[in-house]
Amino acid sequence: MDFSQTSDALVIPDWPAPAPVRAVVTTRSLPGNSQPPFDAFNLGLRSGESQAVVRSNRALLVRALGLPSAPRWLRQVHGNHAASFDETGAENDDEERQADAAITRIPGTVLAILTADCMPILLCAADGSEVAAVHAGWRGMAAGVIETCVGQLRAAPARLIAWLGPAIGQDSYEVGEEVRAAFLAPDPSANAAFRASRPGHWHCDLYTLARQRLHALGVTAVYGGGFDTFADERFYSYRRDGANSGRFASLIWSEPSR
Repeated sequence: MDFSQTSDALVIPDWPAPAPVRAVVTTRSLPGNSQPPFDAFNLGLRSGESQAVVRSNRALLVRALGLPSAPRWLRQVHGNHAASFDETGAENDDEERQADAAITRIPGTVLAILTADCMPILLCAADGSEVAAVHAGWRGMAAGVIETCVGQLRAAPARLIAWLGPAIGQDSYEVGEEVRAAFLAPDPSANAAFRASRPGHWHCDLYTLARQRLHALGVTAVYGGGFDTFADERFYSYRRDGANSGRFASLIWSEPSR
């Protein structure tokens, strides 16, 4: 199957990445093999759908996008570990590393982040020498996953370019006081990301939190944002659909030289 006829069901980041760097975000609207309620292009092995169906969608993704290799999928746990993929050769799904960020300096190595409301963050060096992907929900951000990933990159923060992918929007994302406290304790300026709703609850802006943390590290070239996975039915949303939610993928890689 060729996705070229369904380009409106793919999100291509609008950012000034260097020529070798490629990035794409899938949506549930792609013509895959998932059946209701996961239809149609669920890529999450632990979403509740048959793993055989999910694996068939993952294989279809590689073929349809002409990826240079199978994506390096992670077992995401809302932590702050960043895995390095600087060896050649692909791993299979049964060898997913437990991590919430991935880094590579090997052209042709495809990094993947799965989300359904949490924020995917894609990063690249301005010269294309390395790329990274981050799974940044509120727990991971509070735990320092962005700081860990940026700290493991060789490029200076001022030489990094970041793109904030589809995540739940502030209007749709109500959280408790414990979430707000987790961010305000180390940085009172994080208050700008919270808007009071009902007593003890707040609407949380993940995009503002991510930008604050990236800027504090010296990453000033930050693009993207403005999505709301809860309101936009192109995307899977765990808060909207609960156990019936699949996962979409944000991919980044550097094309190998020909």
